[in-house]
Amino acid sequence: MNTAPSFVIDRSKLPPLYPTHLHDAPFWCSLGRAVATFGFLEEMLKKAVFALTGTCPAPPDDAEAAAAVDDWHDLLQRSITDSLKPLIETFAKVARHHPESRHKNLDEFVDALRAAAKVRNVICHGSWGPPDQNGASVPFYVTGKPGKQAAVETRVTVAWLDQLRQHAAELACEVVNTVTHMGYQFPGGNGPGRPIA
Repeated sequence: MNTAPSFVIDRSKLPPLYPTHLHDAPFWCSLGRAVATFGFLEEMLKKAVFALTGTCPAPPDDAEAAAAVDDWHDLLQRSITDSLKPLIETFAKVARHHPESRHKNLDEFVDALRAAAKVRNVICHGSWGPPDQNGASVPFYVTGKPGKQAAVETRVTVAWLDQLRQHAAELACEVVNTVTHMGYQFPGGNGPGRPIA
């Protein structure tokens, strides 16, 4: 029988804003803005999947057209709840197969999206250690499959987070361009182009 004494945290003695109390507000502001921009990127990818699949011509055969509509419905249902990584793969597939696609360097763009998704996982799921004297923090986050794991060692600063937010915003704009390059109006916007009905 275990007779060792037990202990509990005295929560009344924790500092205000625990466990985020060690970082200044600008760090959390920049982190929150970066996370929110990745949420915006996901929204643009979902709308792009809708636009790219909704503007493909239907098969001429009625039975094939009905099956295509059913498949489209299933794809949209999955896409609306997908996280960033599978959403990027869906976007890549539908962008490659659209008969009117005009996006140059699509493979390189998709690689950039994939790389950004890895960083997004770090900032969304990492646990932030105390900052050093320069305000940099190394998030506790481990990547990789069992046996091939690696801990993140990047020292994250406000400037780094601001640059990441800007990069995610640029990726979101390029997702929109994938649709607008073809002459369509991006869903939810009021820009130029043919509306997608």
